[in-house]
Amino acid sequence: MITTNIAQAKEALMQNDVVAIPTETVYGLAGNAFSETAVKKIFALKKRPFYNPLIVHIGSAEQLQEIALDIPPMAMQLAKAFWPGPLTLLLKKQSSIPDLVTAGSTMVAVRMPNHPLTLQLLQALPFPLVAPSANPFTSISPTNALHVYQYFKEEVPVILDGGACSKGVESTIVGFDEKGPVLYRLGALALEDIEAVTHMPLRIMNNAQHNRPDAPGMLGRHYAPRTVTYLTDNVEELLQQFQGKKIGLLLWKAKINPNNHYSIYYLSANQNMEEATSNLYALLHDLDKQELDVIIAERLPNEGLGRTINDRLQRATRQAE
Repeated sequence: MITTNIAQAKEALMQNDVVAIPTETVYGLAGNAFSETAVKKIFALKKRPFYNPLIVHIGSAEQLQEIALDIPPMAMQLAKAFWPGPLTLLLKKQSSIPDLVTAGSTMVAVRMPNHPLTLQLLQALPFPLVAPSANPFTSISPTNALHVYQYFKEEVPVILDGGACSKGVESTIVGFDEKGPVLYRLGALALEDIEAVTHMPLRIMNNAQHNRPDAPGMLGRHYAPRTVTYLTDNVEELLQQFQGKKIGLLLWKAKINPNNHYSIYYLSANQNMEEATSNLYALLHDLDKQELDVIIAERLPNEGLGRTINDRLQRATRQAE
């Protein structure tokens, strides 16, 4: 059921059920973070392996103390700068957080989402929520309520409709060690914006181990259409390999002459990075519905949110491991 009724979502969550919620990044499959029953339902619905940890969502910065301990001052500084918003902090977990949520790690990922409906819901609940993206494992993340319904139909009893996600890709994940801040996942908050607050560069963690990622969203193949997808700097050259095929093109600035074999989408008509990020998954969903032979995506400049888009497209092109 797609609804805007927060009371219905709250009732389902209080019964240890799973609810789809909107955030500024993507829609999430949410359940009581303290309930192994609810958390197991999320893993089962997504067909997500238990080695892949989840993000805990809170309704106020004050709740962070219930989730994490030994919180570094820089983490509080970043939370003050970017919460509510698309920043996830990787911190030492409180014992109240089930090991199931963190895949057995002593670290927990936590954020405060920036969406009025979900913040209202979180503030009405006596517990935080875990909420991985509301899609089957490795599929394209959903950015509207209909995407969620098309994936799960009636398996999710309540889909809270908050409209299209404004950011359109997952949160940026930042952790900390004795040397300073560490970037675990590129996301909707640009690296440069974070470094403007930390006043020091973030070291980038590239752990994409298939069975032991350090944080959510780090696996090699992820966010992927069913259609075989390629990422390239030279769209015209790659097109030569697929003459006569039905091709979807996801472009940044390349000018391609249209013909009846091509389905052409531009991430942003005026090459605006924020707009391109917001459009990315919605356009991939549209292309994936078209029974194409192949999708060809153009690589963006590797700066700002372009890094995030390139990261998502790279993971979409990886073959199943």
